Amino acid sequence: MARGRSGAAAPGCAEMKAWFSESGQRVEVFIPSRRWFRPLLRRCCQACTPRSWDGFYHARLSALGFRSATWVTEEDTRFRGWLVRRICCILAVGSWKVLTDTPRDLLERVCSNKRVQDVAASQARSCRRDSEFQQQCKEKVLGILARIQAPLCLPVLRLCCWALLRFLSRLFLSVQLHRGQLETVLRAARTPGVPLVFLSTHKSQVDGLLLSFLLFSQGLGVPRVTVGNLTCSPRLRALLGCLGAVFLPTRVEQALSGQDGELPAAVLTSYVEEVLRSQQPLVIFLEEPCALWHLSSPARAWLAPLCRAVQDGAVPDILLVPVGIAYDQTPDRFCMNGAHSAQPLGLGACLWAVCRALCRCFGCARVDLAQPFSLQEFVAQSLICRSTMGKPLEELLPTILGVLQPDYSRADGPEHGMTTSSEAEEEMMVTKLGLHALSDAIACSAVTAVGITAALLLHKHRKCVRLSQLMADFAWLLEETLLRQHDVSFSGQLRDLVLHSLALLRAHLTLYHLAPLGDVMVVVKDSAETQQELSRHSAQLVPVFASEAVGACAIRALLLELLPFVGEAPCPSSITFSEDELHRKILALLQLLPPNLLGLKPCQPLDCQSQDVLDKLTLCGLLEAEEEGERYLCDVSSWRCGRTLHWTDLDFSDSDSDDSHRKRCFRIREPKDSPGFLLFFCHLLSPVLATYVRAVAFLEQHSWPQTEAMCACALQQFLAEEDGLGEWGHVGGPPTPAGLWVEQGWGAPLRMSVFPECPTRTPRSLVLSTLQSFKNIGVLKETQSPLGPLLHLVQPFSSSEGQGKLRAFLEQFMQL
Repeated sequence: MARGRSGAAAPGCAEMKAWFSESGQRVEVFIPSRRWFRPLLRRCCQACTPRSWDGFYHARLSALGFRSATWVTEEDTRFRGWLVRRICCILAVGSWKVLTDTPRDLLERVCSNKRVQDVAASQARSCRRDSEFQQQCKEKVLGILARIQAPLCLPVLRLCCWALLRFLSRLFLSVQLHRGQLETVLRAARTPGVPLVFLSTHKSQVDGLLLSFLLFSQGLGVPRVTVGNLTCSPRLRALLGCLGAVFLPTRVEQALSGQDGELPAAVLTSYVEEVLRSQQPLVIFLEEPCALWHLSSPARAWLAPLCRAVQDGAVPDILLVPVGIAYDQTPDRFCMNGAHSAQPLGLGACLWAVCRALCRCFGCARVDLAQPFSLQEFVAQSLICRSTMGKPLEELLPTILGVLQPDYSRADGPEHGMTTSSEAEEEMMVTKLGLHALSDAIACSAVTAVGITAALLLHKHRKCVRLSQLMADFAWLLEETLLRQHDVSFSGQLRDLVLHSLALLRAHLTLYHLAPLGDVMVVVKDSAETQQELSRHSAQLVPVFASEAVGACAIRALLLELLPFVGEAPCPSSITFSEDELHRKILALLQLLPPNLLGLKPCQPLDCQSQDVLDKLTLCGLLEAEEEGERYLCDVSSWRCGRTLHWTDLDFSDSDSDDSHRKRCFRIREPKDSPGFLLFFCHLLSPVLATYVRAVAFLEQHSWPQTEAMCACALQQFLAEEDGLGEWGHVGGPPTPAGLWVEQGWGAPLRMSVFPECPTRTPRSLVLSTLQSFKNIGVLKETQSPLGPLLHLVQPFSSSEGQGKLRAFLEQFMQL
């Protein structure tokens, strides 16, 4: 692999073992590791949690290496010997300690909770027999608690942990965990009276079992893992409950969003308080596996009791730990396709999925733990920041329609109102906490080798590329990723890493030997499934290069405005952009895209993010500040004469005033060591923007208003029909052996094998992101109804003229 720019060795980059299937069999291959300067710990936000910023600093850590959580040897037990090496997994699982558990008098504690008693008292006023009603209320509370959790069964727990250890070791090459991050969390867990809550991304339905196994095996106890919208059969629900899973009670989401006096919401809040008091770790998934980068409704329902527990003084504080999970290949794509169907997921379906999963390998998995931060400090700092909130930005809607600024103002919304109710303030706090934790979890997630390879094949080499060139680009993109303080989930020799990525993407590629050159030609299949699969993997790089991608799309939009004036494409070095023009386009794109989609901090104002984008474009060499006195062809800064001041109107009485009136200008510059850098960044957001453009036609062909859930399903079906995907998810009919490699006359295939494809369609995350963006910019308006949020199409966009303006606004940022 290529060396880092510093050229020195970094601690903590350990050697790893990998298995590659070269001839249909699993072969153990040792890969020597190289040393890098790698980010150790993703630190918390300094603006929202300044005291937590220095609470757990990595300079005091002693362990800086990686370990595989599924690699258990006799060193993990207190026994040694030949027999121990054969049964070390059983001995290790038997020695793991269950630190804490929910109290046995949990029912009495919940019933004596003030919030539950207030609900019972309000309902008992209409009842004649108070004693009879109290008994009925106690039975209702018992039924709600039974639906939330089940007592831990230690024999079943240890047996399932042993089976899960064997299953994960067969499913993945390794499950990597950083020792330094683990030491930080263990130190935070020793804080007296302060519980730990893990806020995790959600890539697969295996995540709950994986995190429960990791935390239990590393000495953090058996966590209570929240289960979102997954519908389980009674047997599977009982088994998951014995392992520590907790479920939302029926209708609790409506109760939390509406009246706070309903019994399920009160019982849930009281239960979470008791879990926190007993020092049990709690795992909350911030998103759904089918809707990444989007804060889910179950996550809001679980985060609300955390804020209430701190505000009511039930616990002195809570330490929140964002968790990022990365897979080379998501297991859900092959073994859990029915997890989101209408039928409940049963125990037999899970066992069949396990058997299917054991027939293949999904590469490596990586779990990253970010720096813990204080919830109490976050809440207090949020109240201070809200009181000092500045003037909001102008709406984007007039810019899209090309009209003067109407009476639209973000200050009229509930988030900027002068007075808000307590329920609205609590909802705002929960949303801000969830988005902030989701941003931290996405930022700490490691980038996989498959993600880098897929990004290069999708955004730089769309048709074909030689293996030697792909390896050089892989090393270049890897170095750029590490320089931006984002870690990767792999180490090893460059050729082995690229071949490993191509092996996992083999269903969408064709490889040919080039005998005269001694090289391999990688050909990307021309199909909608291939584009969607590569787009899904390459989305890992969007948070890494979000600022550069937004800046590149803004430059592309400014160049598009230039073409009617210059006729032919001028030399890029002869074009000068003013700082105001760049900020205008960057702000428009930042207002369009949700912050979590770009991995940006939701607490940072958009004007600060725009300046950060401009600074990063300058640092990476894509923009160069114009020297004083230089003149260039096509100076965009002189277009809008109404905005610019003539030099005779300026006051030159003071030298400082001359600097304040002088505009900064930039010109495009292509870095010599990074050819195609600008186009690559511009292509990075193309899948997202292309989905937005295709959704414009959906606005015309469907009736309004619609519920948000129905609108999301209809939009996803509309996009699938545009791709020509049938009921199998393939173009033109039933599935075909896409992994069958045949000779096409100019080269010999590397190997010949058949790998079945899985149904693919537009990811639900992009569908929800499209609806969220259309709501943010004013294309769709949301109103509340008994059936849920209703989406209305705003009047200007009900006509073909308004939709054409919206499409033109979106297409200006796309690299076609």
